[in-house]
Amino acid sequence: MNRVKWKGPYIKNNLLRKIKKSKLINKNNIKTMSKNSIILPNFTEFTFRVYNGKTFTILKVIDEMVGHKLGEFVPTRKQFSYKKKKKDKDGAKNRRTNF
Repeated sequence: MNRVKWKGPYIKNNLLRKIKKSKLINKNNIKTMSKNSIILPNFTEFTFRVYNGKTFTILKVIDEMVGHKLGEFVPTRKQFSYKKKKKDKDGAKNRRTNF
């Protein structure tokens, strides 16, 4: 579902304040926990550090990201992969035999 147009895009006020401050100071690195805030055109060329539940992930905003949410570009789950078993170098030579 899209947000109603008359309400405008959702952006946390705290995030807007941080961006205004960083423009004055010429600081590009902005730390935020708001993954549901929409990326605006004036956010381009900024580097955000978005919290994914465990760590802060670095996100460099480019023009193609405008209109999307910050959380769309931050993976929150670890990718699962099966661990491979190590093979013995000697094979059957290392096995014990009971005589």
